[in-house]
Amino acid sequence: MTSFDTHRTTMVDTQVRPQDVTKYPIIDAMLSVPRELYVPDNCRASAYVGTNIDLGDSRVVLEPRTLAKLLDVLNISADELVLDVACGMGYSTAVVARMAQAVVALEADAALADEAESILAAEGVDNAAVVHGPFDEGAPQHGPYDVMLIQGGVEELPEAYVEQLRDGGRIACLFMENNLGVVRLGIKSDGVINWRFAFNAFAPVIPGFEQKTAFKL
Repeated sequence: MTSFDTHRTTMVDTQVRPQDVTKYPIIDAMLSVPRELYVPDNCRASAYVGTNIDLGDSRVVLEPRTLAKLLDVLNISADELVLDVACGMGYSTAVVARMAQAVVALEADAALADEAESILAAEGVDNAAVVHGPFDEGAPQHGPYDVMLIQGGVEELPEAYVEQLRDGGRIACLFMENNLGVVRLGIKSDGVINWRFAFNAFAPVIPGFEQKTAFKL
């Protein structure tokens, strides 16, 4: 067992299980995916620390606790299509890919999208596709989606996501409200997303998910 294997087990035992995240698919995925491969080289030594890992430009790899709890509230099934938004270098995509039928990973940063595609391919994650495109447009060519999750903070959810989520589908968003982060689970019914509180967390707001300011004369 390598030191990273040991760190991965410790991460799950000290950051995931204590949050009452006990579903086997989540535990198995987070024990199996080598997080150290999906972070910048200079962050590998801290890949399993319980904090967000900075990717620059208000982008992070979400801390393990937050990702695990997002997955817990979404309760992804093995027959579902998932949209993983702001996938960064692909860690969340690799985790979700072990739980879902297929994952579409959306990334607006071309360099990060290339990194994610390369690492996922090298790791044999063959049920995930990386899409490079603007965050506010979603990935309509592959939808509608059963499940959506967003890897960072949101002030306002673009309408494209409402349209691309199938009726009955689920989305989890970390809404940043005056520096307070609130994760809400949304379920789409009759074309409208109904939200309920899930838990508190923190992440910087992703470019493209900022509150739109109304034009004033």
